[in-house]
Amino acid sequence: MKRRDVIKSLAILPVSAAIPQSVNAAMSPPVPKRKSVYEAIGVKPLINARGTVTVIGASKVLPEVRTAMDAAIDEFVQIDELMDGVGKRLGELMGTESGCVTAGASAAITAATAGCVTGGDPDKIWMIPNLKGMKDEVVITSYSRSAYDAGCKAVGVRMIQVSDINELQAALGPRTAMVYLLSGAESEDGPLSLRAIASLTKPLGIPILVDAAAEGPENPNPHIVQGADLVAYSGGKYLRGPQCAGLLIGRHDLIMAARMNTGPHHGFGRGFKVGREEVIGMLTAAEMWFKRDHASEKKLWNTRLERMARHLQTIPGLNILIKQPQGRSNPSPDMIVSWDPARISYSGQEVEDLLWNGTPRIAVGAAGSYFQPNQKNSILVNSSQLSDGEANIVAAYIAAILSKPVGTAKENAPASADLSGQWDVETKFYASTVYQTFMFEQSGNTLQGTYTGSLGPRDLTGSLSGGEIIIRSTIGLDGARVHSFFTGKISGDTMEGELSVGEYGKATWKAKRHIFKMK
Repeated sequence: MKRRDVIKSLAILPVSAAIPQSVNAAMSPPVPKRKSVYEAIGVKPLINARGTVTVIGASKVLPEVRTAMDAAIDEFVQIDELMDGVGKRLGELMGTESGCVTAGASAAITAATAGCVTGGDPDKIWMIPNLKGMKDEVVITSYSRSAYDAGCKAVGVRMIQVSDINELQAALGPRTAMVYLLSGAESEDGPLSLRAIASLTKPLGIPILVDAAAEGPENPNPHIVQGADLVAYSGGKYLRGPQCAGLLIGRHDLIMAARMNTGPHHGFGRGFKVGREEVIGMLTAAEMWFKRDHASEKKLWNTRLERMARHLQTIPGLNILIKQPQGRSNPSPDMIVSWDPARISYSGQEVEDLLWNGTPRIAVGAAGSYFQPNQKNSILVNSSQLSDGEANIVAAYIAAILSKPVGTAKENAPASADLSGQWDVETKFYASTVYQTFMFEQSGNTLQGTYTGSLGPRDLTGSLSGGEIIIRSTIGLDGARVHSFFTGKISGDTMEGELSVGEYGKATWKAKRHIFKMK
């Protein structure tokens, strides 16, 4: 039986069949569940052993938040007056001048940027994204570049990247709307720390926004204390508020300017509106943050991981590490399950797929690689979003998979062709056709070279087994990150197949060997 067939057959087993009886005996009795609203529309629910990741629902809303949201729905209110009252209360909770509820942390970044650009001037608000005559630059440190600075770029600003204090000094000027920082070790203690940056921006009156999405707020706020003017938080992560809500806290004047660039106000930010029930739910989550027993929560998360580790530690070839969080972001521990590939021949991606395609569906992480195929011999398990009894199910299913490894995959078949040279690629996305190129250098079964797409060229690696091709390529440019995974088949001077672009879905592609015409 081929390895892929073994994986396929394992993936469709119900959990009761996949878990050994000895493990089943140690599991808690199943908890009766109401019929899933997702299954009613043909969507499969999952057990979240991956953490507060947005694409799988982030976190579970607190019971107190649900109650508050239900109460808010029953009455009407003028939204600006609601925001005024909530802003005052958030300021009291956070120890800042003010705050507001946004449509998530990314929306908070966009609103803050728009507020700093326009200052709340309605004429300028209606001009966005045409920033002629406005402060149209945002300075960003090199360590802050990520997918999330797209929240700034949405306003139309130009991002000015700096790597040291001299570049920062040169970048600050009359066109600087603000400085954007991603919270972390380097913003705390690096040469371009928040304190160091604030020492230059304060005399110039240039505000600083700190993206602290995966943190929980503190009072006094550590970022404000170090010189930040605005701080953005996600509401749907560890705060356990509504997933489509977030917080922006800080200077009152900048909060008001940011608010003018969100709903219900017309113009650029109309789409960032937040309903009254989400506003009250987010405020309740903030109130609860300062009442929750965080030490007990962390103890529970660790206890779950330790219990799972005991289930798994008897499997030959496994190494289990419980990794404690560092810094303020993502404050829950992770369990990294790695294995000796000589004894367990699965890749990390294959184990992820087995768990994802099983019954129940289980989502785990890739030990550091959420956005491309996991080529490591490891997976990552996070217990912070598990319900009672789910830790046993997750451990049992992982044990069932890793205790029965399949045989080593057969070696690659000889390559059926030499693909060296340029290939013209036609890729069909959901609503567009894009023309790209491959440039290959081939040695036996191994491919390397360049893939050129709309963002420009990037390195590629790949393999050719018989007539079956695999190509992998990643680009990280100015905060963008796109992972491309091509699979397909060769037929003479043409090839075609499927393209997986991670969070952006799938596409189909065809390629022809480029014919150079003599002039």
